[in-house]
Amino acid sequence: VQQIEPGVSYVQFIAPSLVAISMMFNSFFECTYASFVRMYYQKTFDAIIATPVNLEEVIAGELLWGATKSLINSSIVLGIVALFGLVSSPLALLIPPISFLVGLLFASIAMCFTAAVPNIDAFNYPQFLLITPMFLFSGTFFPITTLPQLTQIIAQLFLPLTHAVTLTRSLILGRLELSLLLSLIWLMVATTIFFILSINLMKKRLIK
Repeated sequence: VQQIEPGVSYVQFIAPSLVAISMMFNSFFECTYASFVRMYYQKTFDAIIATPVNLEEVIAGELLWGATKSLINSSIVLGIVALFGLVSSPLALLIPPISFLVGLLFASIAMCFTAAVPNIDAFNYPQFLLITPMFLFSGTFFPITTLPQLTQIIAQLFLPLTHAVTLTRSLILGRLELSLLLSLIWLMVATTIFFILSINLMKKRLIK
C-alpha cells in the first residue's frame, strides 16, 4: 500500500480531509447561495424581522444553521469513513464539536460575501478565488510540507481549512500534538472576528 507519511497510507491520509472539506462546503454554500435566496428573493428576513425577532438574531440564526449543517454532514462523512475502517482512534469523537466551530467560521466568512455581492452570480468569485485554492492547498490531498515555503506560511496563516484538516486528521489518526492547540486557538479567534464582522456587514446591507 502506498504510504504518503510514515505508517500512513494515502487512503488514511485523504479520508480525514474529506471530513474537513465537508465542513467547509456545507456551511459556506448554505450561507452564500441559500442565505442570499432567503434574503433577496424569498424576503424571508423581512418576514422574520416583522416579528419580535431582531435583525442580529436573524443573521445569527443563519450562521448557526450553517454551522449545524456542517456538523450534520461532516458527521455523516465521518461515519462512512469509520465504516471503511479508516478511523484509528477514539479521539475522532471530538470531531463533531470541532466541525460546528469550523462550520461557524466558514458560515461567517460566507455571510460576509453575502452582505457584499450585488447579485447571486457574484458568488462565483469567492468560490473560485478562495474556496477552490483552499480545497487544493490546505494539506487535503498531499502534505502541506511538500509546498514551497512561502505557500506553507500563507496556508497556515490565512487558510482556515488548513487548521480544520490538521485537527481532523490528527484526531482520526490519534495524534496529539501542541500544534493542534494552536490550530484550535486560530479557529476560535478567526470565528469570533468573522462572526461579528458578518453581522455588522449584513446590518449595513439590510438597514436602509
